[in-house]
Amino acid sequence: MTDFGRSDVAWTEILSGGPPRDGIPALDHPAFVSVSGAGIPDREPVMVLDLPGAPARAYPLRYLLWHEIVNDTVAGRPVAVTFCPLCNSAVVFDRRHKGRVLTFGVTGKLRASDIVMYDRENESWWQQAIGVGIVGEYTGGSLKQIASWTLSMADFESQYPEGLVMAAPRVSRQYGVNPYAGYDSRDRPYPFFKGEMPPHGIAALARVIRVGNRAYPLARLAPSAPIVDDHYTITWEGRMASALGAPTIAEAADVAAIRVRDPEGRDIPHDVMFAFAFHALYPDGHWRLD
Repeated sequence: MTDFGRSDVAWTEILSGGPPRDGIPALDHPAFVSVSGAGIPDREPVMVLDLPGAPARAYPLRYLLWHEIVNDTVAGRPVAVTFCPLCNSAVVFDRRHKGRVLTFGVTGKLRASDIVMYDRENESWWQQAIGVGIVGEYTGGSLKQIASWTLSMADFESQYPEGLVMAAPRVSRQYGVNPYAGYDSRDRPYPFFKGEMPPHGIAALARVIRVGNRAYPLARLAPSAPIVDDHYTITWEGRMASALGAPTIAEAADVAAIRVRDPEGRDIPHDVMFAFAFHALYPDGHWRLD
């Protein structure tokens, strides 16, 4: 049972997103196919996870749009691959916490328009975009974020010809269709969001690159102009279709694919999220505007 007596957020901030608990069904132990057998259109975006000891894996957003969480194990490491469509947050976490391996589901609740996950073992609630426990015994606990990035399917196949692609789930959904058509061109997020709009005149649904508690407008980045800041570099990695634009994902407008690496070329955990979500979840965050 969830210990509702333990929380460090105001209950008024947690709203129903519509579906009940597990109404958006998380996936466990997904199957994988070769890149040649995946059948994913070239321009569609996929989340990439490349861990030592296993072929690189691609998790198509066409599936994560409908399931939001994939509980997987890669090279013996339990991971949660997560995507919140309402704030465009695509992050991977290690599922181990306090000596336990957790599996995650979708509560059906939202906070700052971001999905609230729960773990099945302890029944604590977790904020997806930041990986922090917000209700229950694990309130204040943190999940370790693992470096991942998003590419077009064509670029994944080019860069990882021996890679694996998550197979279509055995659930009846309209995979390849965007249930949030036109969302990323709205002036404001859906009314689930009750917070402030971003500062500095930044559009609410402008994409920002989050590294730690810093946000860089995606519009700053260009193919020939990487962003260099302290101990990492943000580079343009190509183009892909927005998962949240046109009714059919493969027909959506382009957005930039990016990657963040340290001086030794090692990937650094990051996210590309909407500006309103960064402002809400990182109220003391730093905006890197130039």
